[in-house]
Amino acid sequence: MEHMKRGQKTNTLDYKRIRNEFPGTGDKTFLDAACLSIAPKSSIDAVTEFAQRALLCPADSATLQHLEMDALRRAAIPVVAELISSEPEDVALVESTTHGLNIAAKGIEFPPDTEILVSEMEFLQSPIPWIMQGYHVVPVSAPGGRVLPEMFEKHVTSKTGVVVLSSTQWNNGFRADLEAFSSFCHERNLLFVVDAVQQLGAISIDVDATKIDILTAGGHKWLNSPFGCGLLYVSPETRERMSPMSWGYLNLEDPEGGWGTYFSTPEIRAVRSMDEYQFVSSAKQLEMGGTSNYPGAVGLAQSLQLVNQLGKRLIEEHVLNLTDVLIEGLHEIGVQVVTVPERKYRSGIVSFRFYEDLDAERDLLLRLHKQRIYISLRFTGNVGGLRVSCHYFNTTDHIKTLLDSLREESKRGSTNKRAAA
Repeated sequence: MEHMKRGQKTNTLDYKRIRNEFPGTGDKTFLDAACLSIAPKSSIDAVTEFAQRALLCPADSATLQHLEMDALRRAAIPVVAELISSEPEDVALVESTTHGLNIAAKGIEFPPDTEILVSEMEFLQSPIPWIMQGYHVVPVSAPGGRVLPEMFEKHVTSKTGVVVLSSTQWNNGFRADLEAFSSFCHERNLLFVVDAVQQLGAISIDVDATKIDILTAGGHKWLNSPFGCGLLYVSPETRERMSPMSWGYLNLEDPEGGWGTYFSTPEIRAVRSMDEYQFVSSAKQLEMGGTSNYPGAVGLAQSLQLVNQLGKRLIEEHVLNLTDVLIEGLHEIGVQVVTVPERKYRSGIVSFRFYEDLDAERDLLLRLHKQRIYISLRFTGNVGGLRVSCHYFNTTDHIKTLLDSLREESKRGSTNKRAAA
C-alpha cells in the first residue's frame, strides 16, 4: 500500500496492518470466524495490559484502581456506538448474544398468549428465551434457504407481538433485508429483535438508518473478541417499555463527587424507598449493575476500534469480494453451492455440499482440518453444509488454498456420491 499522509483517507484496506494484527492466520487457512474467531494483536495487548494492572495495582489506591477499571470498561460504549451508528446512551455491554436475547425476552411483559415469529432456519438460541417465558413461538418456513418478510406475513395474527431475526443466518449465510423487515414490523406494531452475531464486524449495520428495536451480538465471532463480552442496542422508545433483569448500584446515576467520595461519606444510607434510587435512563440500566467482565470489555473495545479505523464499508466490500471468488471457484469445481447467489442477500458465510453422504462430508472436513484449513459443517432445518467464513483478515490466497484442496478431493476417485450442483 502506498504511503499515506497523516489524516488522508484511503479507499483500500490497510492489508499490512491487518497481517500484523492477525498472526493467527500465518500458520493456517483460517476460514471459520462464524464458529469462533481469532483476536487481533492489539486486543491481546490491551487485555494483557489490563491483566498487568490487576497484578500490580498501579493506581494510588484500591479505590482509584476500581474506578479506573470501571472507566476502562465504559470506554467500550462509544466504540460500539460508532460501529452501529447509534447514540452511546442506547448501548449496553452484555456477556453474549444469549445474554442480550434474554434481556429482550424478559424486559417487556407481553400477554401470556403472545406469539413470537422466528424463522425455522434460526440458530436454536433465538427461540429458547421466548419459549421459556411461556410465549408461543411460531416457526416460519424458509423455502430456498431465504428469510423474507412476506414469509412472515401469513403468520401474523392479532396475538403476534415480536419478530426475532438473525440478520445473517448461521447455516447458509443468508443476509436479511433489515430495512424491509423493519418496515414490516413497525407497520404492524411488532417488536423487532435482531441477533447480529453472524454479521457485525464483517457486514455493517446502521441502526440510525434502519429502525431496529433491539439488537445484540456477542464478541466471539466476526467481532474478533472471544473474551466473553458483547453488545446490546435498545432504541429509546423500546427502553421506555423495558424493565431491567438486574438491579445494582452501578445502574444508578453517579453521585456528586463520584463513588469514591460517596463511599467515604458517613451519612450515606443503603436502605431507601424505591423512588429515592435514581437509576439511569440510558441502556446502562439493562446491565448487571455490579462489577463486570473488565478484560472482556477492554478486548471488545480494541477489536471494534480496529474495525472502525479500517473502515466498515471497506471491510464489507472486501468480504463480499472474497465470497464472489469462492462461489465462482466452487461452481467451477462443480459442487452444490447452498448459499444464495444474489450479492444483496450474501454475508461472509458461504455454505456448500461436496458429498451427498454426511459421513463422507465429515471425513472431508477432517482431511481439511489436517491440512490446517479451518471451516465447519453446520445445518438447521435441513439447510446448510460445509460452511466457510470469509472475514476481513482473509485474502484471495486463503480462498485459493481451500479451492485447490477441494480440486484435489475431486481427483481422489472416491466411491461417495457427489452432491448435485
